[in-house]
Amino acid sequence: MTRKIAVLPGDGIGPEIMDQAVKVLKALGEDFEMEFADVGGVAYAHHGHPLPQATLDLAKAADAVLFGAVGDFKYDHLERALRPEQAILGLRKALGLFANLRPAKCFAELTQASTLRPEFVSGLDILIVRELTGDIYFGTPRGRRQAPDGHFPGALEAFDTMRYTVPEIERIAHVAFEAARKRGRKVTSVDKANVLETSQLWRDTVTEVAKNYPDVTLEHMYVDNAAMQLVRAPKALDVVLTGNIFGDILSDEASMLTGSIGMLASASLNDKKQGLYEPSHGSAPDIAGKNIANPLATILSAAMMLRYSFDMNEEADRIEAAVQKVLSEGIRTGDIMSEGCRKVSCSEMGDAVVAALG
Repeated sequence: MTRKIAVLPGDGIGPEIMDQAVKVLKALGEDFEMEFADVGGVAYAHHGHPLPQATLDLAKAADAVLFGAVGDFKYDHLERALRPEQAILGLRKALGLFANLRPAKCFAELTQASTLRPEFVSGLDILIVRELTGDIYFGTPRGRRQAPDGHFPGALEAFDTMRYTVPEIERIAHVAFEAARKRGRKVTSVDKANVLETSQLWRDTVTEVAKNYPDVTLEHMYVDNAAMQLVRAPKALDVVLTGNIFGDILSDEASMLTGSIGMLASASLNDKKQGLYEPSHGSAPDIAGKNIANPLATILSAAMMLRYSFDMNEEADRIEAAVQKVLSEGIRTGDIMSEGCRKVSCSEMGDAVVAALG
């Protein structure tokens, strides 16, 4: 069975880290059909748009999309619709990728690299389930106008709209509860129901969905408290369910508990198991081309692709075990370097993971 993967390296360190993930996938000896295409700033430079139609068509036809990173300061002058970051938003919308899964797992070997003391992160294993196609990032109306009222009527104001429907909340809640059944059977739903009508609907709907999962414990938590608990007692959390903007912020915070955002993989799924898999970090244009980026988040994203889109759990386990083995041998890129370890380049880390596959 041939599995078709759209490979979109993108900008900055994207091509470097993608090379390592592709190297690892090829080392598995499986039948993957990989086709590359431009996305982000490089796509704008070559085609005049961050998400060219050919790239979008490729992504739609693929069984899964392996995505690097987009963004570069030199494109900040462009109108918003043409900036590199619009490519990922366009892909999420076009593919219906409503469920974002971001595991925040601290490998035992990296407890010293975390910003928290080892006893707070040793054994940490959180899964953040983020709704991805609604909320303030996609809500309308949005724009700029002369303020009709408020403290400064007539002044220029900008506005965005936070909105959710019950079906949108229900489908992401089911994803979280199903995931919790395979883990610690606990869901923490994060909102701001004490202030926002949208969040009150979120809380009410999640509470109703929870009745279908009597074997899973549900707790509700305000987003400001959740941000505090991530640094106060993160191991008390198992599956964190939240909306688009809160999930965006909390998942980046959670990444630092693992030692580096360079360790955080992610999966964005639709209801057909088609997914987009990407590291949670950015394009880091300041270190692009230096061969020093950490490729492990991209490699682990490839493992998630095998697990969630292709049902290749054994092969996913092999990749994750290889990453664990490399770390246990003291091999590190600069972002996770600690005393007594051996510092390697981006490509050397990829080679080490391939060698550890056996």
